[in-house]
Amino acid sequence: MDRRKFLNTVSVTAAASIAGATTFSGKADALEEAMEEALEPKRRAKPGFCTIGEERDRGPDNRPYYQHNDPAFAAMPKAPTLMDFYKMRFSTNHVTQSARLALKNGASEKVIMACLLHDIGLNIRGTDHGYWCAQLVRPYVDEEVAWAIEKHQALRFLPDPSVDYEYPEAYIRLFGEDYVPEDYIMEEGKKAREHKWYMSSREITINDVYAFDPDLQVDVEDFTDIMARNFKQPKEGLGFDGSPVAHMWRTFIWPTNFL
Repeated sequence: MDRRKFLNTVSVTAAASIAGATTFSGKADALEEAMEEALEPKRRAKPGFCTIGEERDRGPDNRPYYQHNDPAFAAMPKAPTLMDFYKMRFSTNHVTQSARLALKNGASEKVIMACLLHDIGLNIRGTDHGYWCAQLVRPYVDEEVAWAIEKHQALRFLPDPSVDYEYPEAYIRLFGEDYVPEDYIMEEGKKAREHKWYMSSREITINDVYAFDPDLQVDVEDFTDIMARNFKQPKEGLGFDGSPVAHMWRTFIWPTNFL
């Protein structure tokens, strides 16, 4: 994706989201969210507080508020799997492109799984999406995967010439050449660079920046076997297994529940 052209064509809503972010890292999250939205503008289902004012086709149902199934979204199975969320709730093409690139580059299955999951946090919250995503998946993946997802939030701002990772040029255009990320970002990044799993998280950033091709469609089912080996699917279904993050998965299931 040509980021320069993209920034000139984002929607008014996306532009307002980028401009209105209160921190520069928040603006970076809003930019990445807008880029994902451009790949699949109709796929993502967000919580109601993220979609206030947006028009959605609900057919003849004119109720002002919704509990449980909103007719604008497909009803999910009683015991939904991770694949169900990819097919019915998540924007998938960016993360599947990222996972495909990681596979092509010879990454481990843990890294491929991390790439496949690393931005699903944008579906529930933009700012600090790496932390949201890591929290969302931590009960179901190897701790290295969750750690790598969380730390990519900071490492995307920190170049590493040894692996040819440069500071994203889009950030320079958006935030200026003199921009310095918030202190917590810099501190997290410095700590991550000294960690034994540093390269797992760094590989997410490497396989992330080139995964916004609007002409490339990657089927999430290509990763069925990797998901089966690296994601612990609860038999009760995500959202109903009593885990500390079950409520987050239920937010995806019923994204516009009023209460």
